[in-house]
Amino acid sequence: PSNTYIATVLAISNAGLVPVLVEPDLDCCNLSPAQVESHITNNTVAIMAVHLYGRVADMKTLREIAQRHSIKLFEDCAQSHGARQNGIMCGNLGDAAAFSFYPGKNLGALGDAGAITTNDDALAEKLRAMRNYGSHKKYENLLKGMNSRLDEIQAAWLNVKLPYLEADNVRRREIARRYLEAINNPAVQLPDSPKDETEHVWHLFVVCCGNREELQRHLADSGVQTMIHYPIAIHHQSAYEEIRELDLPLAEQLCRTVLSLPISPVMTDDQVERVITAVNAFAP
Repeated sequence: PSNTYIATVLAISNAGLVPVLVEPDLDCCNLSPAQVESHITNNTVAIMAVHLYGRVADMKTLREIAQRHSIKLFEDCAQSHGARQNGIMCGNLGDAAAFSFYPGKNLGALGDAGAITTNDDALAEKLRAMRNYGSHKKYENLLKGMNSRLDEIQAAWLNVKLPYLEADNVRRREIARRYLEAINNPAVQLPDSPKDETEHVWHLFVVCCGNREELQRHLADSGVQTMIHYPIAIHHQSAYEEIRELDLPLAEQLCRTVLSLPISPVMTDDQVERVITAVNAFAP
């Protein structure tokens, strides 16, 4: 996707591959299957889907495309812990998936942490070695691996929090539903909600506004903190100077207009109503 956090694309570059950025579907901000299909060449080895903001991408269509072209399908599940599509949990919808347990995620650790899921036994065995200096047996190294083991303290903390994930996601959906019902301001475009609410865990509640900076200042003056996910398109980052000239108007439009409203399972109803009142009072 052309609109995602740069970590997604850095993983591709670090694997020695060349990222090919494609535009999103503006209704859901996720990877557009039609765009994916039109960009596949004989050099394409994989599709990287991101479940952006907590909403599962159209994995059924992407899977069909991947199978038709005999390429891999990977998931970036950093924002979608607990989301499902057709009853199947994300992280189980492609050939392999990466999860982030950064403290701010739906399932967050005390510090940096992450995990990979896959149903491919051979890949799982290789990954276990890769994370441990390429070693499958102490002092024997099959691969040029790295030190990327999950710290025991983080694992213990995640084990405590995991049973609460579903309830936390339910609360996030309640808040999102209330925002969608009660925010009514023609200057603020609300996000689309899937028919199956389990497809979205609302890691972020992202609105669009042509007067974003003005809206952000207004909300700050009302005591409502907001963030921008994300203000600079990947192809405009100095790290990817070689693709700066790409024509990606939809991604650039999102970078200019998106604004994330507060959403968290620890928010009270009064706090939710305070956000709604502040957004509705905005007059550009």
